[in-house]
Amino acid sequence: MLRTEGGGVALERDRFEALGAPDPRISRRHALCRWEHGIWVIRDLDSRNGTWVNGRPIDAETRAGASAVVRVGDTLVVLLSDVSPHESRPLRTEAGVVAGAALQGILEQVRRASAGSNLHLTGPSGAGKELAARAFHAASARPDGPFVAINCAAIPEGVAERLLFGARKGAFSGAHADVLGHIQEADGGTLFLDEVGELDLEVQAKLLRVLETREVIALGSSRPKIVDFRLCSATHSDLRTRVANRRFREDLYFRIAHPTLTVPPLHTRVEEIPFLVERACRAAQRTPHVSLVEACLLRPWPGNARELLAEVTASAHVHADAGRAPVRAAALSPTAGSSFAPVPPEAPTANARPAARDPNSSPFPPKERIEAALHRHAGRVAAAARDLSVHRNQLRRWLTKQGIDPKHFAGE
Repeated sequence: MLRTEGGGVALERDRFEALGAPDPRISRRHALCRWEHGIWVIRDLDSRNGTWVNGRPIDAETRAGASAVVRVGDTLVVLLSDVSPHESRPLRTEAGVVAGAALQGILEQVRRASAGSNLHLTGPSGAGKELAARAFHAASARPDGPFVAINCAAIPEGVAERLLFGARKGAFSGAHADVLGHIQEADGGTLFLDEVGELDLEVQAKLLRVLETREVIALGSSRPKIVDFRLCSATHSDLRTRVANRRFREDLYFRIAHPTLTVPPLHTRVEEIPFLVERACRAAQRTPHVSLVEACLLRPWPGNARELLAEVTASAHVHADAGRAPVRAAALSPTAGSSFAPVPPEAPTANARPAARDPNSSPFPPKERIEAALHRHAGRVAAAARDLSVHRNQLRRWLTKQGIDPKHFAGE
């Protein structure tokens, strides 16, 4: 961890050696980074191997927003506006999972919430909601009880009631024996319902009754069974919106959605990314090249840790098949970690009459990708346009049309 001194931090060989991270490719005086008026100013000090900012070499000096990635030699430095959260919560491994400051903060809140009987988690897919649910269970008064995890979105249509509440022999065609439901299996422990918003409204009503009465009635039975379990639910979408659209019961929402905690996406936990990359490569008996780690730091990873691990593992295996090491950025799929772009229109046939083209329109990547490019380049439109492979005038027209002021990204 390097702190600024007088508003700046020098990236030089002796300093990294003192931190236990020697790099012979770093010059004695390599680069200087200064925090000025809400942006980083990075200057190369005539270094032998050059300085790279956000994946591009700089000639002398450039500007970048917070979370800029600087490469000096074979060492990567992420520039942050505030390092105090990372000093109070240094990176560590929890239950085999790498956890940085933001994730540790959420897990601490999860453990405090374990004093209650339920918890609702939100956050994007692959961000670590099941990890948080397991932490909720482990911090409970009965951590040795069962932890039953169910993905409600993966339950086939029409069988959720049977799977959750169980069934007696003869309750339906093919029921040759009594079947315990997941709720009975979670008795004495924790039931984790991932994507709970995908449950049918009829099943939601029965789940609410179980939560209110602590009794479950299996299909084909008239006798309730008392159950004692804690409920942890999760969604990647907004449950309030589903309530407004009458796709989720309001009474069930108020029963399960307090407290609610949000697991942050991976792109806000950049300190975890190098360790996840190294772990995936090591599992394939390869080592990551600095360019691979750099590329992973610069991508938004909409699929979060799940996507990152899968893509890096695939890249490492490609290298393993070819007998090359270490794994470089070139092995990473061009679409890995990128936001999803709309499908391009089909090419016209030879006899088709070309449509008139609007000179003020052009195909653009998703809004999130454009904003990410503006963020990486501190609001500089020309640099963001080069990053996105579009003309700067086209990008300016698009920003004006969408009401986006690039100056807002200069101080990030």
